[in-house]
Amino acid sequence: MARVFASSVIGAPAERVWDRVRDFNGLPKWHPRIRDSRIEDALPADKVGCIRNFNLQNGDNIREQLLGLSDYDMFTTYSILESPMPLTDYIATLRLTPVTDGARTFAEWTAEFNCAPEDETDLVTGIGGNVFQGGFDALKRHFGG
Repeated sequence: MARVFASSVIGAPAERVWDRVRDFNGLPKWHPRIRDSRIEDALPADKVGCIRNFNLQNGDNIREQLLGLSDYDMFTTYSILESPMPLTDYIATLRLTPVTDGARTFAEWTAEFNCAPEDETDLVTGIGGNVFQGGFDALKRHFGG
């Protein structure tokens, strides 16, 4: 099983960052690689089990299902249902933790998935850098740091 881990410190209180990333349908509002998104079957974007159907800037389509969301613990967990990436059994969690020294946020994004051994390095590097770190970098620009 392949594993991806990325972390960053964002220069804003965790509650403010959570307000920005909490919306399961809100990726286009904060992640630069996402062009558009919709929740299937007109379900609420915070209903566990809802499916987001979104397109990347390059036109690729991905469908993901919300598996868990906690306002108290500030995390969201989701799985990929359909993707052009050569992987299966993908489950990821985006988690925010308050940094009390300076009212900042420790953000971590993790994923596990199965793939062919020859694809693992490219997938781990691409997901960790383009998706996870790319999202963190956009959040740091938004919050000024």
